[in-house]
Amino acid sequence: MSQHFYHQNHTRVISSSLFENVSLLFYETLWKFQRKDTQCQAFVKRVIMSRLFKIIMISTVSTNAFFMVLWTDYKTRYNLFRLFEVSELIFVSIYSSEFCMKLYVDPINYWKDGYNLLDVIIIIIIFIPYSLRKIKGKHYPYLNIADGVQSLRILKLIPYSRGIRTLITAVGQTACTVASVLVLLFVLMYVFAVLGFCLFGVPESADLNNWGNLALAFFTLFSLATVDGWTDLQQQLDARNFTLSRSFTIIFILLASFVFLSMFVGVMIIHTEDSVKKFERELMLERHMTLMEEKRVILKRQQEEVSKLMQTQKNVDHKSFTELVEKFKKTLRHTDPMVLDDFGTSLPFIDVYLSTLDNQDATIYRLRELYYETVHVLSLMLEDLPQKKQPQSLEKVEEK
Repeated sequence: MSQHFYHQNHTRVISSSLFENVSLLFYETLWKFQRKDTQCQAFVKRVIMSRLFKIIMISTVSTNAFFMVLWTDYKTRYNLFRLFEVSELIFVSIYSSEFCMKLYVDPINYWKDGYNLLDVIIIIIIFIPYSLRKIKGKHYPYLNIADGVQSLRILKLIPYSRGIRTLITAVGQTACTVASVLVLLFVLMYVFAVLGFCLFGVPESADLNNWGNLALAFFTLFSLATVDGWTDLQQQLDARNFTLSRSFTIIFILLASFVFLSMFVGVMIIHTEDSVKKFERELMLERHMTLMEEKRVILKRQQEEVSKLMQTQKNVDHKSFTELVEKFKKTLRHTDPMVLDDFGTSLPFIDVYLSTLDNQDATIYRLRELYYETVHVLSLMLEDLPQKKQPQSLEKVEEK
């Protein structure tokens, strides 16, 4: 017995080790595999991520939805039959091209994204009517259902709208909490359904249309929970003189409508707010990363220009520093912000900055000398003014 158990465990260990080795070898081979069309792949990826491609896809899906609205009218469909056929071929071609481009860019990780799987399901749904018409013919009874399911094409807008994706994420996060609330609501409805059947469905003057069995009782309680026509239901109970009917109705409406449904709405609102805040944080982070990338590019370009300026100053002796600075100014762009982070600590910038300070000191020294000369001239002019006024005053005294 022990030998058989040891042999069995030994066999399991060998099989598991072989499976792990094979899987590791497969992943290593797959990892070593490198595509030779990296440039074409990068180009297609840029096309898919571009804003123009997103605008084209949103416009295509919206136009397709509008054409489906026109298709529902029989006269319009009859008059524009050829237009609908051509537009359908164009829409299917665009959707198929989008699928092929995304699959070409990343054929492995494409299947890991839920929105890509949604696109695949929509493409399968698109080709179902064509397959049924080829296989079963145009008079297949379930062909109308396949045509009606084509309205799901509008769901292709979800991957191109971050707001809708945020709401879907919020709904997904509330699934567990909402399921708990719905279970509690079902338990409450079960208790009141059995109670209502015993009170209003069993006696001789029973309301068999609303409380005749458990299924009818559940449907009646659902109408009471949504507060839809509850007064008509209560009037039917009052007409049969049920004494506890009003208390039953009021208690159930208070619990089901004002407590559980309000709890359901509150849970949805809380999770939606959390998802919106998370979306705003992600958006701010993306903007910050974009700004940092722009600053990095500008900083690199400025450092290169300053390095060229210093190299030119070393190599060309007959050019003055002012000419070099003017040449450097021409390389700057008016729309670029000035980046000082990490730029002010670079050695070329410090050298240029110190040279600029020396020129500023020399300019200030000359301005100071000019100021002193101006003050000296003014003082001399002020000294000459009283000497001219004194003879005039003496003449006036003598005349008096």
